[in-house]
Amino acid sequence: MATKKKTSIPEDKVTLFEKAVSAVPEVPLKGANNPYTSINGNMFSLLLSPEGRMALRLPAEAREAFLKKYKTTLFEAYGAVMPEYVAVPDALLKKTKELQKHFKASYEYAKTLKPKPTKKPK
Repeated sequence: MATKKKTSIPEDKVTLFEKAVSAVPEVPLKGANNPYTSINGNMFSLLLSPEGRMALRLPAEAREAFLKKYKTTLFEAYGAVMPEYVAVPDALLKKTKELQKHFKASYEYAKTLKPKPTKKPK
């Protein structure tokens, strides 16, 4: 797991997010203010500051089931709806084992997406 980075998100939420990410040990936690995970340049989970709202990227069928089961919505960030991302309810964030199943599904989905080129600074 990555070293603690500076963020305005409450520490308990960062810790819970890290526990969810630990479901897939090979996935590094990225981002300072907004921790996230990605594979092949495709982000698939996010913890958005300042309040620590979590988002997961899911394939269509799993996304619809998640929205219905947890009575939640698509994730919205900075006034824009992120169509493939669901808003993870705080109650689920606290249920590590249950959330880890969805995190793994998100990771498996992200692996199927077309790789994006990295933008390394020159």
